[in-house]
Amino acid sequence: MDFTISVQTRKKYDILVVGSGPAGVSAAIMAGRCGAKVLLVEAQGRVGGISTAGMMSHFTGSVGNRLYHEILARAAEKNTFHRGEITTRIDPEYLTLTYFEMLEEAGADVLLYTTFCEALMEGKKITGALFHNKDGFLLVEAKVVIDASGDGDVAYKCGAEFILGREDDNKMQPATLMFKVGGVDDEHAVFPPSFETLVTTEKGELQALARKRLPHPAGHVLLYRSTIPGVTTVNMTNVTDIDGTKAEDLTRAEMEARKQIPHIIAFLREYVPGYENAYLLGAASLIGVRETRHFIGEKTLTRDDIADAVQYDDYIVYDAHFNFDVHNITGAGLDKTGCQHKFTQKRGYTIPYGCFVPKDIDGLLLAGRCISGTHMAHSSYRAMPICVGMGEGVGVAAALAVRGNIPVREVSPQDIQKVIVK
Repeated sequence: MDFTISVQTRKKYDILVVGSGPAGVSAAIMAGRCGAKVLLVEAQGRVGGISTAGMMSHFTGSVGNRLYHEILARAAEKNTFHRGEITTRIDPEYLTLTYFEMLEEAGADVLLYTTFCEALMEGKKITGALFHNKDGFLLVEAKVVIDASGDGDVAYKCGAEFILGREDDNKMQPATLMFKVGGVDDEHAVFPPSFETLVTTEKGELQALARKRLPHPAGHVLLYRSTIPGVTTVNMTNVTDIDGTKAEDLTRAEMEARKQIPHIIAFLREYVPGYENAYLLGAASLIGVRETRHFIGEKTLTRDDIADAVQYDDYIVYDAHFNFDVHNITGAGLDKTGCQHKFTQKRGYTIPYGCFVPKDIDGLLLAGRCISGTHMAHSSYRAMPICVGMGEGVGVAAALAVRGNIPVREVSPQDIQKVIVK
């Protein structure tokens, strides 16, 4: 059956940002602060991506870029139980409100419940995008488009070159659905923060017990204090062999993860001190997909760049620091290639501007976990603070391209640095 797409609405902007995770929100805020007319489009009913809809427990890793520290400080002003105390713990509701306030102050327009469909191309240059929402089809024209969709959906539709997952076999890190439990005895509870954290109890060591008692591929214990007394954020569901670019796989991941939750709560009540009366409060509305497409840019960040803390002159992200957080691709726990406690490099690394500029596609910038980097490098730079730094730098870059009426690949990294570094 033939059908014709009827575009109900057309809009024009200087900058279009697709995806509102930490990278996308930050890009829209900075582009707006630099005076550009910017639209942020999000498929969910809230901004923040994994940091809010994903019910993430805390910001892990660190970055020097100033916008990240501003977000922490502003979110702290809303902390109900410890008002003004700057913490990396996340209250998803107040963080969402913080993002909305900062976007509004920056003059950025926001459109929620709107799904990206296609890229509008003129040869190898993107000039806008087609979306769909309750109103029908929406066409947005823009001088610069920023792909902060996580999976690089815009770049993919543009025909940009990419590698899916791990270079040698295209395998990707597992997916996780975060959830929260109440009824926790904070005074006696334990909070193992990493796969390599071993907690010995009267019934045995917790990581070993989890591998034995929880249904595969679940089998590790990661528990984090929340901003609310008696409430713990749980990072223990685990679904392997998932391709986050496929709706069928995402559906299977959602169903499998939710089936694991009752088993995990029963395990917590039986084996983990302080969780004897734990009960389910709620699960995230967005499943956590750690890895999909790595696009090929003008430059590519590598494992050695991070291990050696390379300082590039053309950076737009600086003082980035996190370990190689590779979750087990075939089961629970840390992958054999990962490194957490034994990650000894303490210095921050930089990410050069070329990692955000896809080869052969004009008018497009990347931000977030889909930038140009290897599988191992990605396991570090995918941390949310570093993604905020990416958005900050890319938002400024896009605004400078519009202001100077130049292609994004010709923007000077040093000019970006003048705005993001003090």
